[in-house]
Amino acid sequence: MNKKFYITTPIYYPSAKPHMGHAYSSIVSDFFARLKKIQGYEVFFLTGTDEHGQKIQRAALQKNKEPLKFCDEISKTFKDLSKILNLSNNDFIRTTENRHKESVQKLWKILESKKEIYLSKYSGWYSVSDEAFYNEDEIEEDDGFKKSKSSGSKVEWVEEESFFFKLSKWQEPLLKFYKDNPEFILPEARKNEVISFVESGLKDLSISRKSFTWGVKVPSNDKHVIYVWLDALTNYISALNYTDENNELYKKFWPADIHIIGKDILRFHAVYWPAFLLAAGIKPPKRIYGHGWILSGDEKMSKSKGNILDPIEIIEKYGLDPLRYYLLKEVSFGNDGNISNEKLESCINSDLANNYGNLCQRVLSFCEKNIGLKIPNLVEFKNEDLNILENFENNFRSLNLNIDKQNINFYLNFIVEQLFKANKYFNDQEPWKKKNDKKRMNTIVYVSLEIIRKISIMLYPIIPESSLKALKIFNILEKDIEFASILDNEYLLPETKINKIEILFNKIKND
Repeated sequence: MNKKFYITTPIYYPSAKPHMGHAYSSIVSDFFARLKKIQGYEVFFLTGTDEHGQKIQRAALQKNKEPLKFCDEISKTFKDLSKILNLSNNDFIRTTENRHKESVQKLWKILESKKEIYLSKYSGWYSVSDEAFYNEDEIEEDDGFKKSKSSGSKVEWVEEESFFFKLSKWQEPLLKFYKDNPEFILPEARKNEVISFVESGLKDLSISRKSFTWGVKVPSNDKHVIYVWLDALTNYISALNYTDENNELYKKFWPADIHIIGKDILRFHAVYWPAFLLAAGIKPPKRIYGHGWILSGDEKMSKSKGNILDPIEIIEKYGLDPLRYYLLKEVSFGNDGNISNEKLESCINSDLANNYGNLCQRVLSFCEKNIGLKIPNLVEFKNEDLNILENFENNFRSLNLNIDKQNINFYLNFIVEQLFKANKYFNDQEPWKKKNDKKRMNTIVYVSLEIIRKISIMLYPIIPESSLKALKIFNILEKDIEFASILDNEYLLPETKINKIEILFNKIKND
């Protein structure tokens, strides 16, 4: 196998328990990882937690806990969420692990040896909440406090000795890199935002702090800890055992194919990260995709606003696959989206229970009563059969092209369209009226089963648990799923035994 795919979630900051935004990034990443896997790629899927910095140190202090013990507890909730969300990740990295610390210090030493780092004094506005430095034109006064215009977080004036990275030196190389790699940042609006920021002028970046101790020590000066974002971003290579860049894992999977991130951390990933890597002589990742926020009402979720949506509560009430389906279908990927019980229930009832689950039950029930639990024999395709079967083949190339540009909505819309056509086909062809024409009845059932198989394969990256239940009809196991097999209109072998399945989705009834 020579097709490789490396995808990462953001490195989550565990200063509080996970919310719906964390779940969204993870589910999106899992969708791409699972899809690439059934497309025949060897996939490496990484998630994890970023556990250093002043914000963590302060949060631990408020709880009267040692920072590491605090991180152990909070990081575990993120690791547990990975299991609850049924993620297919290969690794979960914590930035408090030795393999990570060693990678961060190695990268620092390389940058230092290349004279990309110097010692000076930092004075400026800093947000502990964002772990970010802001220019004068990026802050505003509100209720007597200085705040970041973009995040609304309070900023404080900091003056201390600091190591600096020569970011200004990389302004033009970065702009050239963006021009030479036009799809490095997606969606387009995010790319324009980054280019505008870089064109406005880059200043050298403070990359160490002396005012707190919770972090990776600067190798040449242990009075300093490494700036949390230089530390955190390195996770994407430390998980590949970057300390030995000749190891197979690193050589096989770096550069990463895509970092899935929220738009609020775009600057760190699309400006600082490629600059660090280029300065160190390391290839940058192939793509950064900055998606929108999952809103609570019309506002971004935040602990201070008390409007956090808990994904675990939603899953306990509605189930995991319905939440995964809703977030991938109803949120326009790249834009902000919101979630409500009403919209989620409507989505479950219309798409999952009626269009998909009911189709499976109707076709299987008819097959059992009239043909027996087996794939029909004596099949002869007519134009109306070929039209619906070949629709997959006709759209296969555009499906792949769109998904390679992370156009999730194109993929989901195609599935919804095929479900509508499949239900219409079964209704219009009326197999219950063809019992005296066995060949025609058998053909309608065969085509309907084939469409269920194709759609179930396409749904696997979205609702893996439910699609695997549906694929049990055909004795197809997870290890046997091949995306390309949806092009095969004669995949199902006549007379092969098939299986009854339980109801996939129950309709939600409001009393």
